[in-house]
Amino acid sequence: MTIISDERWLELLETRAIRPAAIADALAARTSRPLLADDGNTFVIAIDHPARGMVGVSGQPFVMADRRDVIERTMTALGHPGVDGVMATPDILDDLALLGALDGKVAIGSINRGGLMGSAWELDDQLTAHTPDAIVEQGLDGGKMLLRIDLADKRSRYTIESCAEWITELAAAKKMAMLEPLPYTTNAEGNALLDTDDDALVKCVGIANALGATSAYTWLKLPATAQVERVMAATSLPGLILGGTPGPDPATAFDEWRRAMAVPNVRGLVVGRSLLYPADGDVAAAVATAAEIVHPS
Repeated sequence: MTIISDERWLELLETRAIRPAAIADALAARTSRPLLADDGNTFVIAIDHPARGMVGVSGQPFVMADRRDVIERTMTALGHPGVDGVMATPDILDDLALLGALDGKVAIGSINRGGLMGSAWELDDQLTAHTPDAIVEQGLDGGKMLLRIDLADKRSRYTIESCAEWITELAAAKKMAMLEPLPYTTNAEGNALLDTDDDALVKCVGIANALGATSAYTWLKLPATAQVERVMAATSLPGLILGGTPGPDPATAFDEWRRAMAVPNVRGLVVGRSLLYPADGDVAAAVATAAEIVHPS
């Protein structure tokens, strides 16, 4: 996959070393657009996984460790007219801005990526990336927050409180707050595990609904579970369906997304690894299939 020429990549590396202010200039010059397309839906590529030490996909433990490859795959996705934008950490958005890949696209910053996968503090999802102030200053369209709730882990309390504050700050600036509430448990070995029970997810949605001084700019990022209709019925907020960990059968994921898109308050997809690292390696084809689900012709 060669989207970025060797010359262009070396130019980016040179710019980062000798002209760091060019990043702010590139972000300021970005051509913005509405969050929703004309059909009322939106399709956003998610690429904030490496910031939590998640660089493996489908048995390839370091496949996402090549930054140029990550950026090229993301640019391939953004090149499809049905892709409305990207959600990423500052380092990735900075690269994309320098390469001109954010023009005419929605750009969402990722806020709290400090709960590193497999760490002793994994559920301490503290702020380590974009701040609400930086999102405003850089002209981004919103900020994404991870809210993992384990009722037996005191660290969840601090994440809940922080997310409430960030939602309030983003709303004051009329910026979208993309909140991903997920129930978690801890196993006997002390590892944090996603709780796949829909009852627990419904409770998390209820908690997420009420965070912040206003919910006017809050969107929920949720999995397409077997009971997605029931999960989305727990909120009046607009929802975006997340992609999750890539599985061996992409057709199953596509079917789950199609069913979720039929729910009235589901407004699109926020998908990353499932599309950027498909089993057959064809990023463009995987993105095209997902785009048709969000924006049917």
